[in-house]
Amino acid sequence: MPILRARDGILPMYDGASRGIGQSNGEALTAALDAHSVPVDRCHLARYTLGDPSLEKEVLGLFLAKVPLTIESLKFASTDKDWHMAAHALKGSARAVGAWKLARLAQQAERFGRNGEGGLSGGIVSRIEDAAFEVESYLATSVPGLRG
Repeated sequence: MPILRARDGILPMYDGASRGIGQSNGEALTAALDAHSVPVDRCHLARYTLGDPSLEKEVLGLFLAKVPLTIESLKFASTDKDWHMAAHALKGSARAVGAWKLARLAQQAERFGRNGEGGLSGGIVSRIEDAAFEVESYLATSVPGLRG
């Protein structure tokens, strides 16, 4: 896995095309990366926004505004389809900004379903909320003037 140096430290580079994140052969690696990385891969985000700081703030602001709504959709999903749609939306938006831990948890929620292994009864929503809080806290201190 290529490594990029960023002002936040050494970060794993993941372009979203690889399917290793969240799969059984990649779970140990992603857990290890989660433990040693910041909540948002700023190098990925800079590539995604073409290095434009104002676009980065806009994308992050939209992301931060949408995450709580999506988590609420997960909590109150009355059907498996509603659960899947919310988990899928969260996974995609988290990947777009480089919030890999949050994306991995959303992928697990999507895969296991509302009542399956790791679903509501397994506490996946609470782990997603914790990861979202980490992302929000990190962004509040690292991106001046950001509003969600």
